[in-house]
Amino acid sequence: MRLVTFLTPTKLTRAGWLTADGVVDMHAISGGQLPTDMLSFIDDHERYRALIQENDWEAAEATYLSESVKLLAPLPNPRSFRDYIGFEMHMLNASRSFGHTIGSAWYEMPIFYFTNHQAIFGPGDEIKRPAKETKLDIELEIACIIGKKGSDIVAGEAQPYIFGYTIFNDWTARAIQRREMEVPLGPHKGKDFANAIGPCIVTADEMEAYRCTIAEADFAAPLRFPHGPTNRLDLTMQTRINGVTICEGNYKTAFYNFEQMIERASENGVNLMPGDILGSGTVGWGSLIENNFNVHRPLEPGDVVELEIEGIGILTNTVV
Repeated sequence: MRLVTFLTPTKLTRAGWLTADGVVDMHAISGGQLPTDMLSFIDDHERYRALIQENDWEAAEATYLSESVKLLAPLPNPRSFRDYIGFEMHMLNASRSFGHTIGSAWYEMPIFYFTNHQAIFGPGDEIKRPAKETKLDIELEIACIIGKKGSDIVAGEAQPYIFGYTIFNDWTARAIQRREMEVPLGPHKGKDFANAIGPCIVTADEMEAYRCTIAEADFAAPLRFPHGPTNRLDLTMQTRINGVTICEGNYKTAFYNFEQMIERASENGVNLMPGDILGSGTVGWGSLIENNFNVHRPLEPGDVVELEIEGIGILTNTVV
């Protein structure tokens, strides 16, 4: 399923799924048996999806045509939002641009920080450049949404905890970030103002068609995370700014996959909850800082950014 949150013609916020020509309002099609919001659907998604299958609601005609609704962030209110640094190429490029080296710990465990789960934007939303910021940047990522509660989850048993996937643009104020990261505490205000996700959540079962296995020899350094050959999703990823392609990559080049990230996040009895989001980190060359803004200048008001990931769609935002 390709799940969305949208604004109806009468300005009601509803959850549903995409059809060829519009959206189905899950609450309306079910006579109130399905919820109005995405977080409630995720909380009890196994029961709700059984209802959908039993009643063949997924095959229903669109409640609203596409042109009559506005898509919002598919999960406007995640319970938490962890963002990882999962691609070695991005680490190498960004570290070089910042004049840093990669700490050995990065090769020993997936590293994450908590980003602002209250600053969620969706497809078509305007992103305000922070005041006095001179090096506004984007980051091309895929994100997974957790579907059930769990703690101390081992990577080999983590796939059932993934509800679905979406595109994630980790908007970044590089000038702010460069200064504040002189203090070894990780990102702060440079990552605090905007997290864009969308246009939909593709449920995990639909993404399994892209599953592949990558050998350790495909990476610049040995994989030290003890899970052998690495399961990935073979998904092309692309960034366009004002219609010009800036970056092309593939999620299968990730050093750490989401199952490994789930293991790390849930260690020491920490509960992952339905509606938590995990970001993959930026695909190699998926941010402008990686070549010191030589491929494209820092973003300015009026710039239109499109992130596209195979199997999910296109997430578009405009800088203001």
